[in-house]
Amino acid sequence: MPYDPRIHHRRSIRLKEHDYTQPGAYFITLCTQGRQCLFGNVVKGKMQLNYLGHIAFNCWEAIPDHFPHIELDTFVVMPNHLHGVLVIIDTSVGARQCRAPTTERQCRASTTEQFGKPVCGSISTVIRSYKSAVSKSINIIWHTKGQSIWQRNFYEHISRDQKPLDRIRQYILDNPQRWADDPENPQHNPDDCEFLFDIPF
Repeated sequence: MPYDPRIHHRRSIRLKEHDYTQPGAYFITLCTQGRQCLFGNVVKGKMQLNYLGHIAFNCWEAIPDHFPHIELDTFVVMPNHLHGVLVIIDTSVGARQCRAPTTERQCRASTTEQFGKPVCGSISTVIRSYKSAVSKSINIIWHTKGQSIWQRNFYEHISRDQKPLDRIRQYILDNPQRWADDPENPQHNPDDCEFLFDIPF
């Protein structure tokens, strides 16, 4: 069965009893508010990033600079969402180092994530930091303040075996070619669109 995010995604409500600082591959999907296409366009099956898309791309690439226990795997920035695999390689490093400025003072040693109490080095903390960095950069450009460009939650799937991980990687790589049929494509739900910014590109 090919990978289908509508079937295989786990919603942002985290799995109970799972330690999200443990080594493993985590497939992440982030969506923009209202599915607005902020990051560029798909042209002939290839993603063409605009300036905001490059911000989203560069901030994702910088995740290991702030969280040394994280390795980047396959990822793609789409017009209104991002798919990426983050690999936790060493939880002891994550517990000792939490250098992202948006989360450093909030981190604690516990491995049990609770609302409003981020766990240093956990996947939720990494994603929170990433989303904040992208939103802040775009707010500077648009002279806005405190506007999050992301939907509140995110989707994740924990991959424990090589074959499912390979299917996820291929799904990510093929995403631009399948944009016309992508459930996140706002053309499928034009009445649900909420525009944060009037983007001329």
